[in-house]
Amino acid sequence: MVTLAIDMMGGDDAPGIVLEAVEQALNDFPDLHIILFGDEAQCTLKHDRLDFRHTTEEIEMEDEPVRAIKRKKDSSMVRAAQAVKDGEASGCVSAGNTGALMSAGLFIVGRIKGVARPALVVTLPTVSGKGFVFLDVGANADAKPEHLLQYAQLGNIYAEKIRGIGAPKVALLNIGTEAKKGNSLTKATYDLMKADPSFYFSGNVEAKTLMEDAADVVVTDGFTGNMVLKNLEGTAKSIGKMLKSTLMASFKNKLAALVLKKDLSNMSKKMDYAEYGGSVLLGLDGIVVKAHGSSNARAFYSAIRQAKIAGEQHIVEVMKETVGEQNG
Repeated sequence: MVTLAIDMMGGDDAPGIVLEAVEQALNDFPDLHIILFGDEAQCTLKHDRLDFRHTTEEIEMEDEPVRAIKRKKDSSMVRAAQAVKDGEASGCVSAGNTGALMSAGLFIVGRIKGVARPALVVTLPTVSGKGFVFLDVGANADAKPEHLLQYAQLGNIYAEKIRGIGAPKVALLNIGTEAKKGNSLTKATYDLMKADPSFYFSGNVEAKTLMEDAADVVVTDGFTGNMVLKNLEGTAKSIGKMLKSTLMASFKNKLAALVLKKDLSNMSKKMDYAEYGGSVLLGLDGIVVKAHGSSNARAFYSAIRQAKIAGEQHIVEVMKETVGEQNG
C-alpha cells in the first residue's frame, strides 16, 4: 500500500479537478491510500482508503514562497509536506504555487544527505511518443559542474525506476555536439560526466534535437532548462493556434480537418503534457510532485500515478543508497 498526501486547494481549478482525479485514482489503484488536505466544506468525496484532514489556510499563487510556508502553517500544502516529513505519506502532490512547494520540499521534507541541490525534473514529449527526462527546469538558476553531475545521477535513476528505461542515454544540453563546445560550465561538466561510471553518458545534445529522441535524460542548469521548457510550451501553443486558424480558413480546409480529426487528436495527445504527469523535485527525503497549475483532472491524475510509482519503486531509498552515498 502506497500512501500519498494530496493538496486539495492548489491549482487554478481546485478543488474540483483534484477531487475528480483523487476519486479516479482510488478506483483504479486498490493499493493506494490518500490523505487529503483542504477545506472540509468543499470536499464532496468519501472513500474507504481516503482520510481527510481539514485545513484553515490556503497558499495563493501570488504569495511569496518562503514567507507563505513559514506563516501559513495550517495551509493544505504545508500540511501535506509535513505528512511526508513525519512518515505518514511516501509523497505529496500539489498543483499550487511552484515556489512555495519547492520551499516546502526543501525546508519541511528536507534534502537527502549528500545531495547538494535538488533538481526539478519533467518528462517532455518526443516525436516517437517515448518522451525524455529533462532537468533542471527551475529549481536552481545557477549551478556548478558537480551539481550538473548529480542531476545526471538523479535523472538516470528516475528514468530507470519511474519510466522503466533500461540503461538510459544521459546527455548534456549544449550549443554543439562536440566535446569542446560550450562555456566553462558545460566543458567542465562534460569531463565529469564522461568519467562517471554510474550511468551511460552519450555526450552533448543540441536543443534542436531534444524532441527527436536524442537522449533519454537531458541535463542542464535551472536557468537554461526553464527557458527551454517555456519556449517549447509557447511554440507548441502557437503552432496549435496557427494550425487551427489554417484549418478553419475555408470550407475546403474544414472538410480536410474533418477527415483528419482522429489523426490530429492522436498527435495532440502524443504532445500533451497531461500524459506525462507533473514535475518532480528530485533529491529530497520524500516524493514531491508538482502538477501544472492549469492542470485538468487527467493531468492531476497522471501526477498522482507518477507519485505512486515513485513510492512503489522506493525511489528515495535508491537515491539515498546511490547518489547520497557517492556524494556524502
